[in-house]
Formats: sequence, structure tokens, C-alpha cells
Amino acid sequence: MPRYFIEVAYKGTHYSGFQTQQNAETIQSVLESALQKIYKSTFQLTCSSRTDAGVHALQNFFHVDTESQLNPKQVYNLNAVLPRDIIVKQIFTVSPDAHARFSATHREYKYYITRNRNPFLNETAWFYPYNLDFDALQQAAETLLTYSDFTSFSKRNTQVKTFICNIITSKWVYENNCLVYNVKANRFLRGMVRGLVGTMLQVGRGLITLDDFKQIIEAKDCTKANFTTPSTGLFLVEVTYPDLF
Repeated sequence: MPRYFIEVAYKGTHYSGFQTQQNAETIQSVLESALQKIYKSTFQLTCSSRTDAGVHALQNFFHVDTESQLNPKQVYNLNAVLPRDIIVKQIFTVSPDAHARFSATHREYKYYITRNRNPFLNETAWFYPYNLDFDALQQAAETLLTYSDFTSFSKRNTQVKTFICNIITSKWVYENNCLVYNVKANRFLRGMVRGLVGTMLQVGRGLITLDDFKQIIEAKDCTKANFTTPSTGLFLVEVTYPDLF
């Protein structure tokens, strides 16, 4: 049975995350419904990253095995039946062993913070009006590169077997009038980016020191981190498949 990759982008504001849930509209359920309308067949998608409720994606991938011939020329038709906050960017065939989740070597996220009220950023950046020490934020971000166990930044009730992550990019930048945290790693834990951002902002505000931040990492205790960061400003920006592209 042929396997296809589907590249999508979406604004997650009005969805209960990616994965199908009972009595909730999700990215997966809407996309599967659109595919069914076009191809008159049932689809079960597997994603590269299960983004949480309200999280956005500039790039995410899904794979699906189907006897239906998914013609790349029908991307236009799919987008015509999808809501305007979800788009299919491309569809292409892959080898039967290519996996949207397990074949990906890295994922990259950005978290956007606006320091001023802006009606055009209400749903895509977190309004955070506090004074921040940028150098302290950058030192905290660089500190993360020296660690691999991020137990403290994984929400409870997760089913992962290990909390080890290899972070290769961790930095704060200014982009489009926003303060942005940019992080890239081989894998991420449940709630990890939001926990990192929330805790680093405490460093930036002077509420905790850099040494306190290190102690939170080393505690391997998620009750020590700050997970109050909303999903509003979080974007999955890239998924890397070195053997496919």
C-alpha cells in the first residue's frame, strides 16, 4: 500500500490540538474529514508532532497509507474544502518505511512574545509587558545547551521512556517587533518549550537567578518549573528529514 507524506501549516487558535478527541475539533479530525470528502475514503493520519491546543505550525508533516491515489494536483481542491486556518502545502509519495514521527531527526520551535499591545498579534504572540533583562535571558538559553535531561520541563502524565533531549539551538532573538525564543532539538517533551520559556522569563525578570535556573534543571522535578506560558505564541516552524529532502 503506498505511503504519502502531507505537509501542512495551521493556526491552532480554534482547535483542541492536533490529535483526534471526542467532542472536540482538532487539526487531525478536520484534515481527515477533508481528505474523505475529496477521495471518498477513510483516512488515519500519523503526525510528526502532536501540537497542543492553541499551538500553531508553519510546517508539520503527516503520513498516511492508502490505496487512494493522492494526486499532488489536488492540493488546491483540499484547500478549497479546508477552513482558512489550515492549509495543505504539498503531498508526495515516500518509501513504505518513511515515518512522519520517527524519521524526523530534529524539530524547531519559536515562541513569540510582544511587549506592546497589538491587535494583529492577539492570537499569535503572548502579551508580556514586564521589564526583561535580555542578557540574562540569553545566558539562561545558552545554559540549556549544557544539559540533556529535561525532566523538570516535562508535564506529568506523559508516557515517554526517557527525558533525554539533545538541544542544538537555544537562543533569544528579536523578530518582527517580537521577542522570540528559538529552540531546536532532536525531540521535545510534553509542554517542554512552554516550560522553558516560562521559567527563563523568571530569570529575565530577576525573580530567580541563573543559579536558581540551573538548580531547577538539575532537580528533575516538574513542580519547580513554570508552565503558565500560554500556547498563544508557540509555533512549530520546521521538521527535519535529512533522508527525504
